[in-house]
Amino acid sequence: MPRVKRGTAHVKRRKNILKETKGYNWGRKKKIKLAHEAILHAGAHALADRRKKKRVNRRLWQVKLNAALRPLGYKYSTFIDTLKKNKCELDRKVLAEIAEKNPKAFAELVKNLK
Repeated sequence: MPRVKRGTAHVKRRKNILKETKGYNWGRKKKIKLAHEAILHAGAHALADRRKKKRVNRRLWQVKLNAALRPLGYKYSTFIDTLKKNKCELDRKVLAEIAEKNPKAFAELVKNLK
């Protein structure tokens, strides 16, 4: 069997690792071993934070809705309950956006639910 020297493949792999860690601090952008570790950790955090983003946004929508509902004499929990009882298809994201950008329309929507 002929001898294989993998020089170009090895160099290409290292180059790609260093390209991915561009902008990192200290040795994590220059040293292969540290760069590889940094990429692995970054990937793990990226996955976890994509999940976390959904949680954080949902909490934000709830806060925005509650803030918009209080002056109208409603609480968030009772509002969501009435939405479900009336089989309203609007989700929290859309409702929060309406409440923030168009308060008059949101007030009308709440009035119609009562």
